[in-house]
Amino acid sequence: MGQQAQRVHDLVETVITAMGYECVGVEYLPQGKHSLLRIYIDKPEGISVEDCEAVSRQVSGILDVEDPISGQYSLEVSSPGLDRPLFSLQHYENFIGNNVHIRLRNVLDGRRKLSGIITAVEDDVITISEHGDKTQVPFSMIDKGNLIPEW
Repeated sequence: MGQQAQRVHDLVETVITAMGYECVGVEYLPQGKHSLLRIYIDKPEGISVEDCEAVSRQVSGILDVEDPISGQYSLEVSSPGLDRPLFSLQHYENFIGNNVHIRLRNVLDGRRKLSGIITAVEDDVITISEHGDKTQVPFSMIDKGNLIPEW
């Protein structure tokens, strides 16, 4: 999570949790006037459009007052979806045994992208099995990770 996204996460997490949701993570995609701030929420029974609207109303007020991101942006509140983004070590641990796609910040073993099954999470290292080959990825090297939906 980038610095601005982390700042927003820290501002809104308590309010989202108090509303009965999990703040899964925050993405900030700077694109000038078309910048996007996306907040992912979840709850055990799933997320509805009404849930997203309620959270959007609450966090909009906080963001207007605190102004953690300068300039214009669109706010989007969303469920994590089938290709759920993974923001924390805990997320990777929760989904051991599931397929994941990972994009790295830097090259690791000649690659910047990995896809495979999460087989272990120990300390800050995630083990990914790709066709029987295991790769250990330090969490700090991950730029973005998403579950691969099982059809």
